[in-house]
Amino acid sequence: MSSGITQRRKINHEETTPSNENVSKDVFEGEDYDEDDSKGNKGRDLTLMEEILLLGLKDNEGLLSFWNDNISYVLRGAILIELSFRNRIATVKDPKKPAFPDRIIQVTDERLTGEVLLDETLRYLKTDNDSVSNWIDLLSETWNLYKIGYQLKQVRERIAKGLVDKGVLRTEKKSFILFDTPTHPVSNPKVKEALIQRIVDALLGRGPPPNRRTIACICAAYAANVLEYAFVGLSHSQREQAFVKVDEMLQEHAQLSEKARNVGTTEIMAG
Repeated sequence: MSSGITQRRKINHEETTPSNENVSKDVFEGEDYDEDDSKGNKGRDLTLMEEILLLGLKDNEGLLSFWNDNISYVLRGAILIELSFRNRIATVKDPKKPAFPDRIIQVTDERLTGEVLLDETLRYLKTDNDSVSNWIDLLSETWNLYKIGYQLKQVRERIAKGLVDKGVLRTEKKSFILFDTPTHPVSNPKVKEALIQRIVDALLGRGPPPNRRTIACICAAYAANVLEYAFVGLSHSQREQAFVKVDEMLQEHAQLSEKARNVGTTEIMAG
């Protein structure tokens, strides 16, 4: 992630919806949002960040691993990916073809999504132009006072409450010596089981090729150190096969991003 804060310029309201010729059709933009991709038990879609959090939660305890220090950044990145899947943001064309983390994000559609975290992030993105990596940095929880204005607070708890609203989790309280803390055990295991099955099928080559939402979920879960929880029911050989496929996905999409720098992303997506 970025080690410092780059200077960001304010943009006018007219610039918040750039013309199509200024928006890069790259892997970040994603496909049109598919309402059938992942459903909660009440027919309401699970967001990418909800899927990642759900994978990492211990079913009965309703807590993430105390040692997981990667998931915070990954959840912020998942928010940006989810906005791109819903065609709210995209990266801006740049003749210099910078590395993907250095590409500038612009809002392409200001309509609200109905998801609180997504809409809060969208409001921030409308105010400044900045790169993918810097936005993840700015949205992350930090003690840097220069970043406080864009910080998304209590992201894990808010994502968990969204899953409670969708009937996937429930809220309980657990006592930790001097204080009580809310926990969110799984109340509808079928939703998590379906998510795990979708991931396992994609990695073991079962069924049709995975779409980009599933690929994004797998790669983000791997980065967040929660993907292995989907492999509990697999044999040793199946686990090895799954991890090999994850490596292939990561290499394939890293190469696609590198190719975009050299020949232009429009040609890649058209090919």
